Amino acid sequence: MGDLLHSLTTELRRGSLTLAVLSQLKSPQYGYSLVQRLDEYGMKIDQSTLYPLLRRLEKQDVVSSSWDTSESRPRKYYVLSEYGEEIFQELKVIWQRTTEDLNALLEGEENNEKD
Repeated sequence: MGDLLHSLTTELRRGSLTLAVLSQLKSPQYGYSLVQRLDEYGMKIDQSTLYPLLRRLEKQDVVSSSWDTSESRPRKYYVLSEYGEEIFQELKVIWQRTTEDLNALLEGEENNEKD
């Protein structure tokens, strides 16, 4: 059961990680700062998952990036594009509706078990 549960949990988290990342890109963030911010909210994400996700979102014009070379170590910062902000707002509404629907289903399941 452990391997299957781990696999299903990973699958469940995959979509939510995209929304979590987008939620933190209203202001420019670099990879490590994103990992830390998400971790503060209990959303753990490995850098090996984050960077491919950011590259994909950049390719889809959802985020844009720029290099900051003013410090000793150059950092690539990511931020929502105007299009990305629209996508994020729509995804947020869809997530909230889906969560409400799923909660209703789960509560219905619990109520059915009590009957």
